[in-house]
Amino acid sequence: MANANKLTLFIVVFMLAGILSGAVIHSWASPGVVTAWADNITLLTDIFLRLIKMVIAPLVFSTLTVGIMRLGETSTIGRVGGKAMLWFISSSVLSILVGLFVVSLEQPGSGLNLAIPLEATDTGLAVSGMSLKGFLTHTIPTSIAEAMANNEILQIVVFSMFFGIGGASLGEKFNAPLVAALDVVSHIMLKVTGYVMYVAPLAIFAAISSVIATQGLGILLNYASFIGGYYLAIVLTCLVLLAVGYVVLKKEVFRLVSMLKDPVLVAFTTSSSEAAYPKTLEQLTKFGCSRNIVSFVLPIGYSFNLVGSMVYCSFASMFIAQAYNIHLSFAEITVLMLTLMLASKGIAGVPRSALVVLAATIPSFNIPVAGILLLMGIDHFLDMGRSAINVLGNGIATAMLARNEGLLEEEPELVEQEA
Repeated sequence: MANANKLTLFIVVFMLAGILSGAVIHSWASPGVVTAWADNITLLTDIFLRLIKMVIAPLVFSTLTVGIMRLGETSTIGRVGGKAMLWFISSSVLSILVGLFVVSLEQPGSGLNLAIPLEATDTGLAVSGMSLKGFLTHTIPTSIAEAMANNEILQIVVFSMFFGIGGASLGEKFNAPLVAALDVVSHIMLKVTGYVMYVAPLAIFAAISSVIATQGLGILLNYASFIGGYYLAIVLTCLVLLAVGYVVLKKEVFRLVSMLKDPVLVAFTTSSSEAAYPKTLEQLTKFGCSRNIVSFVLPIGYSFNLVGSMVYCSFASMFIAQAYNIHLSFAEITVLMLTLMLASKGIAGVPRSALVVLAATIPSFNIPVAGILLLMGIDHFLDMGRSAINVLGNGIATAMLARNEGLLEEEPELVEQEA
């Protein structure tokens, strides 16, 4: 635990250093120096994220396949998977409702009184594939090698599930050598992740410093109402998740949150929930969750349990409607939220995925897509909250399912020390 506390300390220190250095450079340096700093310092962040992505594909495949094979019968796989999907849908609805409640109460877009543009605006977001047909065809990989090369998490999950179920159907006598081999691969990948995490504080420093140097601290003040309301919705959603987690896990939910602080911080400061995946998997196992449950539920959660994106989509879509004085009926809001929820599934790993979903969805409800341009300048700061709560939500969901299946040990670290 000492190493974990050191990592948390380093992350916080380097984050504050990034804010300070970015503010100083933005205030005192020439535009050329600011541009050069922002372009070059982000190399550290790029290296870190590439190192993490290097680990993701083999880690997801090996852990998910092993988890499914060790779960055994297909009935067990179906039961656990069904419970997981039920909770993912429920948590999406809860997070949407929280976002709607806060944005309706605060009305951050009211008073802007923007004129609806006569012509369509190009946001630069790739939305052509955001349809039911596009989603379904994108879900099924044509090649697992291509899916791994492109880090398509959902496609890797689909292949791994078929592969794992096929292996489980052969029985332990035949699949035991493969399970053992893949288990070794997963442990190696986790060890590699431990080495990669040494780079995290530097990457976080670079990411924060670059944004502040380019945009300045003023960008936070200019959008204070929107950002404040959005993060209030994020905090309230966290409290809802913790309340549900407390019902299932009791006081253990607080120990879980304590153990997840590092991956949540990494996700928050890098704006990438992917960057926190390996550490989240490791911490959930240390918490006492069965490795089989963690290996099975967590990858699926990364594709379907995007509670942060749901808060953002509900909050941002209504903000844009308010800015253009567009009044939606209760039925229209309901259909809009359901559409956003369905469109968001499986978008993990897509650059600016929440913005892409918004750009693809809101025009159907006569909300100008140009409104997204209001948010693109601060999207990095919004994505920080989205990524962090996604990690927390997936961690709580996995622990609850482990407890529900009777596969959660009570404080395994203490048990090991006593032994």
